[in-house]
Amino acid sequence: MSLKIRLSRGGAKKRPFYRIVVADSRSPRDGRFIERIGIYNPMLKREDPNRIQFNEERVRHWLSNGATPSDRVARFLGAADIIPVPERREQTKKDKPRAKTLERLKEQEEAKKAAEEAAAAEAEAPAEEEPAAEEAPADEEEKKEE
Repeated sequence: MSLKIRLSRGGAKKRPFYRIVVADSRSPRDGRFIERIGIYNPMLKREDPNRIQFNEERVRHWLSNGATPSDRVARFLGAADIIPVPERREQTKKDKPRAKTLERLKEQEEAKKAAEEAAAAEAEAPAEEEPAAEEAPADEEEKKEE
């Protein structure tokens, strides 16, 4: 029987309240548990001392008997210096664009850069022709003076 220290949800709809319990890993989240060792109220502010409460002596007892904490409970215990602070897992990449989307975006950027370069080249070309046009009237003025 593998033991877990995990959260069991209670409270009303959209008003969560959790008990920190020791349970068999095969039992349901809100189902049968062995012992309730604390509470977690996410509705309270982070600074509130009543947000997370647990019996440290019982937590240490269950950890010594081989219970493994869930990710969230491990973070609570790490903050209380009962266990080392666990590393934060890398988040899923489901919110990131997929490979085809990245390729399409890259092609759009390249097309945009090419269009900007073409526009810049067109702007430079007429600018070069204009000085030649200005020189021609100067030649005409010289001819008139002669």
